[in-house]
Amino acid sequence: MPNATLGDVYPANFFSVDLGAFQVETVQSVSTPTLQIQVVETRQLSSIGEPIVRKQPAYGPQSGEITITRGQDKSRAFTDWIYTCLDEKDIDAARQPVTITQYDTKRNPVLRYHLTNAWASQLTGPGLEATNNNAATEQVTLTYEDVSVERVS
Repeated sequence: MPNATLGDVYPANFFSVDLGAFQVETVQSVSTPTLQIQVVETRQLSSIGEPIVRKQPAYGPQSGEITITRGQDKSRAFTDWIYTCLDEKDIDAARQPVTITQYDTKRNPVLRYHLTNAWASQLTGPGLEATNNNAATEQVTLTYEDVSVERVS
């Protein structure tokens, strides 16, 4: 971040979600992917019978899940895509690249999470309660096959 003061952090409330060719219009929150390296443990015995334990990285795709929380609105493109996955169960047609972009306070992109072959695996509707006057929100769980991180600044 040029001209940033040491100790400044990026805000957590400036972000966007792109699904394939279109941007999801309204999103309340989104979890970010967990990045990790799989670890393979190998146990052997030496020539004199002493145990040897080795841990090493197992490189490969980093699959996982994220959750998007959004208000129930008329965002047809995103809703149609969710129902392509869950109602029609056409996962092959539904797989899309998804990009989560985080911005600094001047709305410049600073970080992008690129999810490969994402599809909606779960939809949780709002909790409906007669005494509650909060907005109705739903949670969509996206499953993806790989993730990469792009640092923009």
